[in-house]
Amino acid sequence: MSTPMRPPSLDVGVVGCGKVGAVLGAALQQAGHRIVATSAISDASRERAEQLLPGVPITSVEEVVASAEVVLLTVPDDAIADLVAGLDAQHAWDGGRLAVHTSGFHGIGVLEPVVRAGGDAVAMHPAMTFTGTAKDLTRISGTPFAVTASPGAGLVAEALVVDLGGDPFPLADEDRAEYHLALAHSANHLVTLVAQSQQLLRGIGIDDPSRLLRPLLEAALDNALEHGDRALTGPVARGDISTVRAHLDAARRQDEDIDTAYRAMARATARRAVARRTLPAEVNGPMLDLLGGESDSGD
Repeated sequence: MSTPMRPPSLDVGVVGCGKVGAVLGAALQQAGHRIVATSAISDASRERAEQLLPGVPITSVEEVVASAEVVLLTVPDDAIADLVAGLDAQHAWDGGRLAVHTSGFHGIGVLEPVVRAGGDAVAMHPAMTFTGTAKDLTRISGTPFAVTASPGAGLVAEALVVDLGGDPFPLADEDRAEYHLALAHSANHLVTLVAQSQQLLRGIGIDDPSRLLRPLLEAALDNALEHGDRALTGPVARGDISTVRAHLDAARRQDEDIDTAYRAMARATARRAVARRTLPAEVNGPMLDLLGGESDSGD
């Protein structure tokens, strides 16, 4: 009886054992790859390494790269280029390696020194947020990964994503700024908006604002993802100028960030409603004037 062939395992080094690096390293280890070394500077990173990558040596960045066939560069976006260039100056990329970073913004351009040294470059960005704990290992299943790869590295990049449990899709380098803007604008600003709403509710004595917000936000998110702008409700979309004016008065009494965010989002909402002709025509101008936008509907 023949034994099923297992996919070849790779020696993987993790540079930066942060929330993303520790989880991806653990997921690759579960898939049968060998995590040969990791770098971790902070106490939090060392603790993550001990929890998610037990037994994996914690060593210098240079030693991680030297010991690995695949190098995961899971460091902050702004640190990638300098890190890669510094390693190149030390000839750390000589001999050819597969370098992978997980930035949503950067493509493979920042990994050009790796390619010049005979290696391959991959940018693969998981469209999810990480806690840096074991529960991410189940959450990552089915997560879309935006993949950009140097010539000849596309198949191995997709295979790595599949090993992680993700769903790879190609993304051109020139589209990464818009891609990352979309994700950051939605996920990061959603957190800010929710935190501001919680602050407002606590300010009027509601101790558990999440109890009020959760059903509203979950329904709004589901409707928005399914229907886009057609899911929009509320006083701006209905043209309730008196209500919006009262909101603006209340916002002025709050912290500046709440006032600024409400005005900006209400103005954007009104402009989109005008463009899609869902705002009653007779209040287009007054609503936009109230919110400080252009009153010309563009007709």
